[in-house]
Amino acid sequence: MTPEQRARIEIDKKLTASGWLLQNRENFNPAAGTGVAVREFSTDTGPVDYLLFVDRKPVGIIEAKRAEEGQNMTVHESQSIRYATSGIRWAVSDQPIRFAYEATDIITRFTDYVDERARSREVFSFHRPETLRELLADDSTIRNRMKAIPLFEDVRNQFRDCQITAIRGLESSFAANRPRALIQMATGAGKTYTAITAVYRLLDYAKVKRVLFLVDTRNLGSQAEAEFIGYMPNDETRRFSELYQVHRLKSGSIPSSAMVCISTIQRMYSILRGEELDELNEELHALDYGEERRKRPFYR
Repeated sequence: MTPEQRARIEIDKKLTASGWLLQNRENFNPAAGTGVAVREFSTDTGPVDYLLFVDRKPVGIIEAKRAEEGQNMTVHESQSIRYATSGIRWAVSDQPIRFAYEATDIITRFTDYVDERARSREVFSFHRPETLRELLADDSTIRNRMKAIPLFEDVRNQFRDCQITAIRGLESSFAANRPRALIQMATGAGKTYTAITAVYRLLDYAKVKRVLFLVDTRNLGSQAEAEFIGYMPNDETRRFSELYQVHRLKSGSIPSSAMVCISTIQRMYSILRGEELDELNEELHALDYGEERRKRPFYR
């Protein structure tokens, strides 16, 4: 097989795992399911590797590339734009193509063209059809709203200067499309209070769907939960827990209604692994827990 063929085999597996029905152009039937991915669909500028249909309407395209091009995926974004803006044959839609993926057998990059100055970002895998449907129902994006978050002001004189600087710096980073950010503060400077304030503003202004708050030990998780519940935003008369549901994970179950999930690193690791976790292991520091797991036969 060619590198492109190997890449498409893996892409097919990932699409199937994400709930997409795979079809060839010859047996094209967009009504076969909520999400349908059609290979080699014709456009006015040539066949696109995959055309994605949600609720029978074309909403996204996928460009498949061989693994060797994984480090240069962004150079193919112009090709994706060309297909996304081309006429789609045998398909009628009142909306332009909004989503694009560039994918190898290892790397997947995603673009939402509603983003201001849209650019691709790496994602774990392809979104489910239901997720794209939710995104389509929103005429803006989290990225756009992050650019419009109002400047943080300490209207009740509750914050130290270092906390104000940290919150403003974090939101400035998000607005500049730099989502990976680090707040560095001295012990006792109020890091948890600062973090909760940042979480509140992301939920309130950016309309993020859910926040994961990671801690090292179960005791720290209990403390964080109490601080979230008792937190009073400086622009609200209600406490955080009256506005958004906070849930500390104590098992592998994650409530769909929880807007903030507090978890130890050990608990989250066990959930991702599909394993049960003894609560005593949550009392170990995360690094000690990792070392303990490596001693087990599974790792030898």
